[in-house]
Amino acid sequence: MADQMVELRETISQSSLYNKDLAPTLIKQRTWNTYNYAALWVGMAHCIPTYMLAGGLIALGMNWKQALFTITLGNLIVLIPMLLNSHPGTKYGIPFPILARASFGVFGANIPALLRAGVACGWFGIQTFIGGAAVNMLFSVLIPGWKTLGGGFTIAGLSLPLAICFMIFWVIQIYIIFRGMDVLRRFENWAAPVVIAMALILVIWMIASVHGFGPLLAEPSKFKSFGEFFAVFIPSLTGMVGFWATLALNIPDFTRFAKDQKKQMVGQSIGLPPTMLVFSAMGVIITSATLLLYGKAMWDPVEVISRFSNTFVLLLGFFGIIIATLSVNIAANVVSPANDFSNLIPKYISFRVGGLITGIIGILIMPWRLLADPSGYIFGWLTTYSGFLGPIAGVIIADYWVVRRRNLHLADLYKREGAYAYSAGFNWKAIIALVVGVVVALIGRLIPGLKILFDYAWFVGFAVAFIIYSFSMSREMQEATKERKVAPAV
Repeated sequence: MADQMVELRETISQSSLYNKDLAPTLIKQRTWNTYNYAALWVGMAHCIPTYMLAGGLIALGMNWKQALFTITLGNLIVLIPMLLNSHPGTKYGIPFPILARASFGVFGANIPALLRAGVACGWFGIQTFIGGAAVNMLFSVLIPGWKTLGGGFTIAGLSLPLAICFMIFWVIQIYIIFRGMDVLRRFENWAAPVVIAMALILVIWMIASVHGFGPLLAEPSKFKSFGEFFAVFIPSLTGMVGFWATLALNIPDFTRFAKDQKKQMVGQSIGLPPTMLVFSAMGVIITSATLLLYGKAMWDPVEVISRFSNTFVLLLGFFGIIIATLSVNIAANVVSPANDFSNLIPKYISFRVGGLITGIIGILIMPWRLLADPSGYIFGWLTTYSGFLGPIAGVIIADYWVVRRRNLHLADLYKREGAYAYSAGFNWKAIIALVVGVVVALIGRLIPGLKILFDYAWFVGFAVAFIIYSFSMSREMQEATKERKVAPAV
């Protein structure tokens, strides 16, 4: 099997649709086991936006139990498409944009890839700003006069100290991604237990400081009826699904390195939903304690840690935040767009260059105002982009599981004139299914009478695109599969 893969790579290596970063992984490259995938998700889920998720839901009127239930249910739901899309990554050793070629065409795949990349660039900016803010706080403690550096001078709305720290954090991330996926794997293995330990220390310290869990856990829901709760629950659930709908698409970027299907499935299942629940619960407990300690609920851990007077505790706390943010941002928001941009012009854009493009766009879009308003964050940002990602997932999952029944012709994914050339490289059936899915999912944002569609944006978009694509492609593929010999599993 190893010899077959080497021979296949040599056969397709001259294609303009090929580069070594997008090539099917060799057996020797498949080194990720169950712990690696669990650690990957622990590292990604233990981030500040996760910590703040429950706070956003509580601010919208939920009590802590309702908030944690919504978060957990959303992550159990998104795990399903996550595992469905993981399978072809492990079976064929291909990243997300190459998998998308099977359904959208060898050139049409750039449409879902760039949509996914755009979301990742936005998240990259958010997380880089959070990490930069933590570095800025740390420097403010360690360096006298750091806060007043530059006086009132600002760069794109950022003070000079914050802008410098933003760029320092940016450079660290680009450096790690330039070192490659194996360095990323080792970093995640190391970061996951460190972040868990830091979070537990903070929780224990806060509980000990207030001699209990604080008043937030006794706060009742602001909803007087189930109807009032349900009206907020549904768009919030969609937002929770949207939180990881990005990774549900590009998870093949990681599972292509798995030793086997069982290891990636078990690792992800024990890594994602439990971690999201536990870390969100930690956020609730710590914030509840801040009500007693500081007289107000603080949902931003950077603000909480900055209140500590002990220099060692400050250093430890900000180190944990920096590691947690690095861990999630590189894995969740750089790997995918790096591959997506590479897929655009494979012969000229490598994985490293794609990562650099991601970083530059993440600076230019300046998305640091998104987290200021909980309703804007959950109902706006998360729900809106889930309306784009749901239909993409619907098309790709329908293509692999329903239309092709898990069989792909691997070499043709890298050929201009192969099975996935369709019409000049574009499969218009997939594009139409995507467009209709997005329109139906998001039309409620413009037409108040159809708001319910927007509240269910990811689910509506997924279902519409899945049905349209399956129906339009099934007859065509039934005839095509009779004539073609399918590539073996690798």
